[in-house]
Amino acid sequence: MDEISREITLKARKNGIEHLFLKNPLLFSEILLEKRKKQYSKALQSSHDHVFFDRGIPDIEAYLNLKKQEHTFPFFEINKSSKYDKIFITPPWQEIHTTDNERYESFSETKKIHTELENTYTKLGYKTISIPFGTPLQRVEFLLQQLDTPL
Repeated sequence: MDEISREITLKARKNGIEHLFLKNPLLFSEILLEKRKKQYSKALQSSHDHVFFDRGIPDIEAYLNLKKQEHTFPFFEINKSSKYDKIFITPPWQEIHTTDNERYESFSETKKIHTELENTYTKLGYKTISIPFGTPLQRVEFLLQQLDTPL
């Protein structure tokens, strides 16, 4: 499933808002939550054996927590009805870290986000699976091993 955050950021930029999450984290998160819930529903209807999400619904809570942004989103209830089978996490990797027009975080900020993501998923009862550094093929092989699926 696609990364929805970029789509929202680019649309806001076309409307004159450089980075919606930084300007209005609650509005950004509200839009993102609705789109991720639709994405999750779409995945449930998929005929594929496996569906991978670039980001999950709990990521929204992690980012708001990191920004110490108060909110009234019912994440606990949403996450009870929108469970993921496995949570793969990619640890910060300085050698490949880049920023661009939509991804503004420094490497130091990326490490903080990673910690908050780990904490949020753990709080929700998930055991995260860290994808080791390596070539793209090695990383795919690792994922498939975790899913007990041959290459």
